[in-house]
Amino acid sequence: MVTITDKAKSKVDELMRDAGLDESYFLRVSVKGGGCSGLSYNMDFDNEAQKGDQEFEDKGLKIVLDMKSFLYLAGTELDFSDGLNGKGFNFVNPNASRTCGCGESFSV
Repeated sequence: MVTITDKAKSKVDELMRDAGLDESYFLRVSVKGGGCSGLSYNMDFDNEAQKGDQEFEDKGLKIVLDMKSFLYLAGTELDFSDGLNGKGFNFVNPNASRTCGCGESFSV
């Protein structure tokens, strides 16, 4: 399962509203090769599920991952920070053995 904090949920809702997306859209979270630690997080809005997708709902938000990404992200919590020391989405990933300084990539 992948979960989302209240702060991250509010930001995702705001971004969806600003983009003019309706309730048929969901948050697609994935992992791609790259970044300084080997794997990078990716998020996008989508409205078409793919074969093998893993679907979760938390706080009324549908979160979808492809199977490969799910293997790396199971148990991850998505958070959002808007403080002075950094702004943006953060992944609290229990599967990551190492993360880069910026928090945008990881390794297992």
